[in-house]
Amino acid sequence: MFAMLWDIFCRVIDNHGDLGVCWRLARQLAGRGQRVRLWVDDASALDWMAPGALQGRFAGVQVLPWADAIRPDALAALPRADAWVEAFGCEIAPAFVAAGARLPPPVWINLEYLSAETWVERMHGLPSPVLRGPAAGWTKWFFYPGFTPRTGGLLREPDLMARREPFDRAAWLAQRGIGWRGERLISLFCYEPAALGDFLAQRQEASEPARLLVTTGRAAAALPPGPAQRGALSISRLPYLPQTGFDHLLWACDLNFVRGEDSLARALWAGQPFVWQLYPQHDGAHHAKLEAFLNWLDAPASLRAFHRVWNGIAPGPLPAIDPRRHWPAWRACAQAARARLLEQDDLTSQLLRFVDEKR
Repeated sequence: MFAMLWDIFCRVIDNHGDLGVCWRLARQLAGRGQRVRLWVDDASALDWMAPGALQGRFAGVQVLPWADAIRPDALAALPRADAWVEAFGCEIAPAFVAAGARLPPPVWINLEYLSAETWVERMHGLPSPVLRGPAAGWTKWFFYPGFTPRTGGLLREPDLMARREPFDRAAWLAQRGIGWRGERLISLFCYEPAALGDFLAQRQEASEPARLLVTTGRAAAALPPGPAQRGALSISRLPYLPQTGFDHLLWACDLNFVRGEDSLARALWAGQPFVWQLYPQHDGAHHAKLEAFLNWLDAPASLRAFHRVWNGIAPGPLPAIDPRRHWPAWRACAQAARARLLEQDDLTSQLLRFVDEKR
C-alpha cells in the first residue's frame, strides 16, 4: 500500500481517552509504513501514556501543538497531507483547511465515537459534503468504530494476542512491589460510580481475599479514604501507567472495571471479566448505548444487572456477585466476544483500505 502522510487532530476534553485512541491510531499507522502528524491541544498526558512521544522517539509520528495549525508561518512550509482525521467531533481550524485547500483534496475522515447501536452500521462510511468555506465542494467521510463487520472495527496491534499469551502476572506484580499471595485481583479504572461503596463493602465482607488495584486519577479520587487493608480486601494504588502497562494490568486481573472507550476495547482484548462504566450524558443517551453493548456482548443476566446499577441506570443496591459462581460466565462471555472480534479486520487496516479507495 502507498505510504501516505496523515494529519490526526485531537482535542483533550477531560479524561485523556481521546488522546489515548489517537495515539494508538498514530502508532499503528506508523507501524504500517505511514507518516503521521498528531495535532493536540494538550499533549502533556503522553509523558506517562507513551514516554518519549514528545521527544520524537517513535519513528513515523510527530506530535505537534494544536496552536501551530493556525499559525501562518507554520502552515506556509507544511507539506500537504494525503489524509485528514478529525477525531471525535473536533474541527480542523479554518486556517489549516485554507492552507491545504489545493487539488487533489486530502481524504477527510470524521472519526466518530464507539457504539454498538444499530444505526452505526447505517452511518459508517457515508459521505458528508462540505458546503462552505475554503473546502466547499469537498467531502468528509464518516468512519465509525464498532463491534460488527459492517463497522470500522476496533484498534488492535497485529502482535497483540502474541504478546498476551506469555504474560506472567506474578512477575509483573512483583516488579511493582505488590505482594501477591494468590488472592483475586481486581482493577479499578472508573469515574465516580455511586455504587462503588457497595462494591467495596461486598469485597470487604467476602469469604475469600481480594486485592483492588486502583489507577491514578478519578478512580483514586473516588475511593473512600481508609486503610490499605479493609477486611478481606487489600488495596494497592498504582502510579500512572503507560498504554502497555495498562494492558498488563488488565491481563493480570481477574475482574476489570473500565471506563470510556479506549479501555473498553483493551478490556475486550484482555479476555477477562469486565464491567464498563460509560461517560454519563445529561440527556441519558448512555442508557441506550449500554443496552446496545450488552446485547451485542450477549451478556448473562448477572452481568447486565451489575452494569445497570454500576452506571446509575437502575436503582441500587449493587447486586451481590459471587466470584466462584458468576465470574466464570462473565469470562466466557468476554472471551466469546473477543473471538468474534478477532475474526474481523482491525480499525487501522480498515481505515487504510478506506482511505486508499477514496484517494
